[in-house]
Amino acid sequence: QRMQRDHVALVAAALFLLCITVPSPGHGFFTVTPPVPRLSTQGGLELSQLGVGTWQWGNKLLWDYATTDDQRLSAVFSAFVEGGANWFDTGDSYGTGELEGRAELLLGKFSQAEQKQNGRQVVLATKLAAYPWRLTPGSMVEAVQSSNERIGRPVDIAQMHWSPRSYGFAFQEDALLEGLCQCFEKGLCKAVGVSNFGPKNLRRVAERFKARGVPLALNQVQYSLLSVERESGVADVCNELGVRLVAYSPLCLGLLAGRYKKNMGEANLPDNFLRSLLFGNLLAEKGTQNLLGLLQEIADSRGKTMAQVALNFVLTEGGGCAIVGARDANQAKENLGACGWTLQAAEMEELARAAASAPKTQKNAFFSE
Repeated sequence: QRMQRDHVALVAAALFLLCITVPSPGHGFFTVTPPVPRLSTQGGLELSQLGVGTWQWGNKLLWDYATTDDQRLSAVFSAFVEGGANWFDTGDSYGTGELEGRAELLLGKFSQAEQKQNGRQVVLATKLAAYPWRLTPGSMVEAVQSSNERIGRPVDIAQMHWSPRSYGFAFQEDALLEGLCQCFEKGLCKAVGVSNFGPKNLRRVAERFKARGVPLALNQVQYSLLSVERESGVADVCNELGVRLVAYSPLCLGLLAGRYKKNMGEANLPDNFLRSLLFGNLLAEKGTQNLLGLLQEIADSRGKTMAQVALNFVLTEGGGCAIVGARDANQAKENLGACGWTLQAAEMEELARAAASAPKTQKNAFFSE
């Protein structure tokens, strides 16, 4: 028996060494995926460093969603949970046309099945759109109640999707923030959050929520190596206030993953017209090419993928979480491989310099100062 145990131990050791040294063509090295770190928030929630965004679920305009994708999305959901992600972000406006609210419905369906089959309950966050007809605190309360009905249980974090103050509607923003306070006080959510709030406005709302005893857990901001918002100082203010920064579009809609290119008359761009137009403009710039080349160089030296390096940069610099999507289970696992390790200071500085010389994406029109 002792010889058998020794033999098993030897085989296990050999397999471990194989996993960390054998290259995988085109995708760096096979590695043992480390655990995904958990970050605490106001309100006592524990969130995985990498969360999952569901913008694509139901979105035909930008992501070419079809209802036949639902089985694939269910597999993506399971892959993220099994890999260590414990929270998902959605919005009541996710889903276009007759599919509005589709993302919340799917997320409710998948999360209920996960809890029933495996006993795992994930944290759910949803963003409520500041539609022009939502003008009162009661309209925000009704919006959260409707989201809870679609999801099938009270949401953990209710968030304002954007800042009406960014286009001069401060009165609407104040009313909807009051509505979020009421949602917490009525037990419709465990914490609240905001999205697209810049440094100055974040300080304002943080003070308001604190005075009411309402935990402000998150501020979601477009944050990547190519985003303008990254240069606003919002990450520093989030850390100062104890509000978790959540980087959305951390891969610039997939461009920083290195799967697309445009040079010397050769083009490999997304099939979607809008994304293809954006990528074509960015990839035509030398600064973008230099940044992508550096991402590839660091990825090769570390046995990672470009997506993992770009995500790790955001997680390290921002000091918070990021939300990502995935087209399939394998991509979900790849994204989770961005966690559990940290780029060196020199690598961070190199990437920051390259990003400073690259063109930036358009600032979100709803991002307040």
